Order: sequence, then structure tokens, then C-alpha cells
Amino acid sequence: MSQPLVSIVMLAWNRKDDVRESLTRIRQIDYSNLEVIVVDNASTDGTQEMVEAEFPEAKLLRMFKNIGIEAYNIGFENAKGEYLVIIDDDSFPAPYAISRMVEKFKADPRLGVLAFDVRNYYNYNDIKNELENADTNTSTAAVANDYLMSFNGAGVGVRRELFKKIGYYPEEFFLYNNELDCAFKIWDAGYRIEFHADLVSYHKFSPKNRASWRAPYFYTRNAFWLAWKHYPVDMALKITMRLVYDCFYYSMEQNTFVYIKAMWAAFKEIGKLHGKRKAVQRHVAENLRVPFNLSFTFFR
Repeated sequence: MSQPLVSIVMLAWNRKDDVRESLTRIRQIDYSNLEVIVVDNASTDGTQEMVEAEFPEAKLLRMFKNIGIEAYNIGFENAKGEYLVIIDDDSFPAPYAISRMVEKFKADPRLGVLAFDVRNYYNYNDIKNELENADTNTSTAAVANDYLMSFNGAGVGVRRELFKKIGYYPEEFFLYNNELDCAFKIWDAGYRIEFHADLVSYHKFSPKNRASWRAPYFYTRNAFWLAWKHYPVDMALKITMRLVYDCFYYSMEQNTFVYIKAMWAAFKEIGKLHGKRKAVQRHVAENLRVPFNLSFTFFR
């Protein structure tokens, strides 16, 4: 039987060497019907030139400036595959992962997203043989019984038509919490997100953020927007009050103004959410795990 086309979409920004390694690893994937799309967010380190010179099989999409995760959406819209595999510029799927992913999607039409087991690249040599020889019949699927799950954008498979239907990533977020935004809409649409331990991708976990203010700022601002976009009114009000309290509390605890600045931006820029609020079904709002406290852990 012919293999359905799978589109791997990578977003790159000033990580030329990591992009080179990831694309080299992608060449080792055991699935032949692949489309590779690299969306470059206006890198200044030669990433674009390297991709063109060394990886002619990849489709390079050049952004005129860094537009954050919105650039992913341009890659998704240009993809032709039945399934998307989303990676970062410093991550890549294991050689066997995509063929296994396709079989799982074929077996269950209500399975919307397959979350990969995103492993630390720096332990690659210690775990790759064990994982690549794993028996797919004994894999563990984390199925939502008592809670609903999101996914890690450093390695995930998605049905392209479903992703298009929900509007892809929220461009207004710029960075972070975009996976959670999609998870609300996917579960609300009647599809499932499952984690499978025999689907692996490798990611270069950084010991610190490249720009220290970015993660706490965007996680915090976008936490407000998650509540306002997706929760029923009573739950959204309760979460908002808690987030306001936490912004002041953790600003004093950690001697930083970044949380208050993010909170102010959430209210000031609320117009970016115009027409985008749609409260999900209550059982989705009550059971989807959202780590709101993550926003306040970066300066501890």
C-alpha cells in the first residue's frame, strides 16, 4: 500500500548548527513519503543559506521578520501532507517514529494528535537502541480517563485537516502556551490527544532560556488569554483573580516586575482576542491540565 504524505514542519531562528543536525537526522527516517518544510523567522546567522546549500530537498520559507509562532502557521498552510509532524529547530523524530505514527492514525479516525515522547537529546546514545527496538504492541498510551492532556511542540503528529479546522497555532500568543490553546479546541471538537511511549523525538533541552525575560513574560500574558478564550465565564473569572494575585505575589517574592508587565499587557492588548473567544464544553475546561503556576517559576 502507498504511504500517505507526511509533512515535517520546523520553525527556525538563529540556530544554524542545530538546524543542520536536525535535518541530517531527518534524512535517516525510515519513512519515504516525506515533505520537509523549514520556516525561518528572519535568522541572521546564515541558517537560510545553509538550508538552501546543504538540504535542497527541504522547502525553505523565509519570513521578513521574527513573527513568532505565527510563522509555523505559514508552514502548516503550505504543507501538503495528510499528517503534520511539528518540531523545533533543535529537535527531530527518531528514525522509526513517523511510520509508527501513521499506523496509529490509520487505526483510529478520532485520534487527532499523537504526542511523542520527547527525550533529552544529550542522552541520545544511552537510550536510542532501547527505544528504536521497542515493541509497538507493548507501547503505553496515556489516554485521558481522569484528565485531558496537551502536547509538546518539540515532537508531535497532527491530522492536517483537523489542525486547519481549528485555526492552527494562535498567532496572537507570539511564543509559548500555543499547544495548550490548540488542545482546548481539539478536545472540544471531539478528537483525542494521546501520548505514546514508542513514538520518540529528541530535543536539546537548554539549561536556561536564550532570553531570560521571554518565557516568564509570554507564559504569564498568555495564561490570562487562555482563560479568557476558552473557559466558561465563571471559571475564567476565578482563574483571572488567581492570576492577578499571583502576579503581584511572585513579583515581590522574586524581585521582578516581569509578571506585572505581562499582566498589564494581557489587559492592554485584549483586543487581539477579538472574535476568538469560544468557551469549550465544561468537561473539557474542568479536565484539561493547564499548569498556570508554571508562569511563576522562572526566577526562583
